Amino acid sequence: MAEPLLCVANLVRRFGGVVATDNLSLEVARGELHAIIGPNGAGKTTLISQLTGQLLPNSGSITFGGRDITRLPAYRRSALGLARSFQITSLLPDFTAADNVALAAQAHDGHSFYFWGNARKEKHLRETARAALARVGLEHRADTVVSKLSHGEQRELELAVALATKPQLLLLDEPMAGLGVSESARMVELLKALRREVTIVLVEHDMDAVFALADRITVLVYGRVIASDVPDAIRVNDEVKRAYLGEQHAVTRHG
Repeated sequence: MAEPLLCVANLVRRFGGVVATDNLSLEVARGELHAIIGPNGAGKTTLISQLTGQLLPNSGSITFGGRDITRLPAYRRSALGLARSFQITSLLPDFTAADNVALAAQAHDGHSFYFWGNARKEKHLRETARAALARVGLEHRADTVVSKLSHGEQRELELAVALATKPQLLLLDEPMAGLGVSESARMVELLKALRREVTIVLVEHDMDAVFALADRITVLVYGRVIASDVPDAIRVNDEVKRAYLGEQHAVTRHG
């Protein structure tokens, strides 16, 4: 069996007396889309923050591509191929879509934001930005200021920003948040296409999207893994239904 791309072992993170991740372990295989679900307060975003280095665990380990990254800073993890799209948009609203993507590519190359005035003229950054925008269907909005983009377009732009860093693993924190029905459908189709190119960890409350996309699903409750399996097994798991899916009527709409 091939070594997993990401291996989390016995991860613990406390905030005072609250245990946000409680001896949490999971593995993500190279090339899969692995969804992480659970009720509010289950520790999903805290887990993602530990994977990217925004938070450090109190104990446990994180291995990525066979390398222990538990204590590496966020920028070192990004250089190794970890990219995150945030639950709340983190774009620069007064810059164009292409500017935002090119800045991400520039930062990944190790250059300072200070040199942006000159870097904006660099051909390879412009080409990288245009290519990433094309992958998410936003090439026609390249020169549009972010504040003029719709919410759905901003979520797509966040994906382009992440893709510009050439990730091996893409960590998506609720990409459907705030999207309408048509925008959500477009995002699902986009993720279906991207999953052929990059390994994805998806944190999401939209169970229709999760069951349409996931190869495997891990369920968190109070920072603990209560199940990790293929979607069909998760759907019929009694403990999962009691803890979470019983409240998610939408899950029954997918076969």
